[in-house]
Amino acid sequence: MAKATITYLFCLDDHRSFSEDVKKRFSDTSRYIVGVYHNREDFIKHLIKEKEHNFCKVAILGVHDSKENLEMIDHLIIDIKRIDQSTGIIILSPADKIDEVNKAIRFNVDSYVPRNTNTILRIHNTVKKLISEHSLLIFRKKRNFSFYVLITFFIISLLFAIISYFKLPMYF
Repeated sequence: MAKATITYLFCLDDHRSFSEDVKKRFSDTSRYIVGVYHNREDFIKHLIKEKEHNFCKVAILGVHDSKENLEMIDHLIIDIKRIDQSTGIIILSPADKIDEVNKAIRFNVDSYVPRNTNTILRIHNTVKKLISEHSLLIFRKKRNFSFYVLITFFIISLLFAIISYFKLPMYF
């Protein structure tokens, strides 16, 4: 049976609007570690601290109405991807500004979630999707390694059979 992997959720919540709901939804401490940060410096510091671990990491960033906030989030996404390329990013924005956010921040974002009554459910589904992608990546690496071992064994066996055929032809 496969062991449960730990998922780190990093929430940047300036106005403390969604972090409590995220903590309630992901309350299982054996599977999720939720960190809530209210400023950019603490957020980046904890991302750097968890960089060495090969766990699934998801950053949830809350966007507000101002243009300066969009630029700050765009630079923050670049910093997150510079720290750890495999970190998934979810952007939360007001429902009426979702198209504006989508146009302003296009790259390196896994999901755009509007703030409404289904926000936490959408975040949960996106986190599950990112966990699945992370697990598939791990299993793909294991599969490739096993395949290389099998091919190596086959080549060594073939070489051993050819050498045996020429050295000991009386057995063939």
